[in-house]
Amino acid sequence: MLKMYPEETPTKKTINKGSPTFRHGGNKLYFISLGCPRNRVDTEVMLGILLKAGYEPSESLEEADYLVINTCGFLEAAREESLQTIGEMYAERKEGAKIIVTGCMVQSHGHEIQKHFPDIDYLLGSGDVEGILRAIESKKQGIEVTSARSYLEAGEVPRTLSTPSHYAYLKIAEGCKKRCAYCIIPKIKGPLRSKSLDRIVKEFRTLRAQGVHEIILIAQDLGDWGKDQGYKRSEGLIKVLETLLQEEGDFWLRLLYLYPDEITPSLIQLMKSDPRICPYLDMPIQHVNNEMLKAMHRATSKEAIIHSLELLRMEIPDITIRTSFIVGFPGETDKQFQELLEFVEKYPIDNVGIFQYSREPGSYAADLPDQIPEVVKAKRQKKLAKVQKKISKRLLSQKVGQTLEVVVEGYHPESPLLMVGRHRGQCPEIDGEVILNDSSGVDCFGKRYQVKITEALDYDLVGGIAQKE
Repeated sequence: MLKMYPEETPTKKTINKGSPTFRHGGNKLYFISLGCPRNRVDTEVMLGILLKAGYEPSESLEEADYLVINTCGFLEAAREESLQTIGEMYAERKEGAKIIVTGCMVQSHGHEIQKHFPDIDYLLGSGDVEGILRAIESKKQGIEVTSARSYLEAGEVPRTLSTPSHYAYLKIAEGCKKRCAYCIIPKIKGPLRSKSLDRIVKEFRTLRAQGVHEIILIAQDLGDWGKDQGYKRSEGLIKVLETLLQEEGDFWLRLLYLYPDEITPSLIQLMKSDPRICPYLDMPIQHVNNEMLKAMHRATSKEAIIHSLELLRMEIPDITIRTSFIVGFPGETDKQFQELLEFVEKYPIDNVGIFQYSREPGSYAADLPDQIPEVVKAKRQKKLAKVQKKISKRLLSQKVGQTLEVVVEGYHPESPLLMVGRHRGQCPEIDGEVILNDSSGVDCFGKRYQVKITEALDYDLVGGIAQKE
């Protein structure tokens, strides 16, 4: 389980499902997926294609015949991590093992990969997911990077889940129609492409049939779904949710990446109307100073952000909100940063990711004047993280004494005497957990239990199974 704390953003996910048996002919696979959950879904599709073709997963990099790394190219730090991971593969692979590199960094900075690793076996673009079998079976070095910059399943394409069996991601759109000044996602992933509603429902039903009972909807911005089909602000997302809520069963729906300008009263009322929609939103704010928001090309204002937060808290009192902030954007003054600090203290947010501005070539902001020194960015990040840490613990402390429905997911990595799980306000891999110091009555992982919360840590809650009266 990976957590994203304010001070760090781990992204590496090793995906090697199952316990393989050796088969002659060298057909063992080892996958690493970097970056966002959308990348992870693409990795699961590639894994599914190869398993269907007769290849087998390996639990060990050193034993694998084919090493596949799905890269992230969003930020310089992500590209450095991708290069480092490829280097680790070269150092640890067995003799003759083939290395295939796929994903966003191939699409946007493939030349950089080739410069560092000229003998790489195959490069596959971020929109060319279904070419993975050709890449694996190619007898010579190859490159397949087409104009299809992002991938959405459109037909009966196999997919093998890499998540625990009780939750999965469902990608409903790719690309982006926004043009934030600091971001190169539209250049990497291309324009917005919404998956058809029929296809979303079909994938939803497939996941449910596999036993998944927490489905996490993902896109660059969920609120943009359907805008390429004529829908207006958040209308499309509401249509998707209303359609999925017609499905029978007790499941959790979780919304990731919903920009503030897409949060409408109608959407909030829908979230209120059905407990199967988790009271949770990942709402990237980035800044609150209006001059900064305008410079970032964000389609919102401080006043609108405050209104959305107040409305969400009023209408859905138990909602958990995650956001992200950028410090050190070109031209950010001490006064503007102070405004951000005061905002998080006055309008507390449960979970916050804090990022130093990254000067990405090709982005609008890369050529702006008044670039902020790295030492100033680091200082501001540290200061904001310190303030947020106290806020996070204070908000968690409000849950002490409550009984929450928690999906218990496994043993604590540091002790077999403890278990860990999540309540509806905690997203897997990025948020904190519920630590169970009394797990009597737990008979199955991936199942929900009533848990009495007894303590709040900096990012996690502590509790025990609630005893029935």
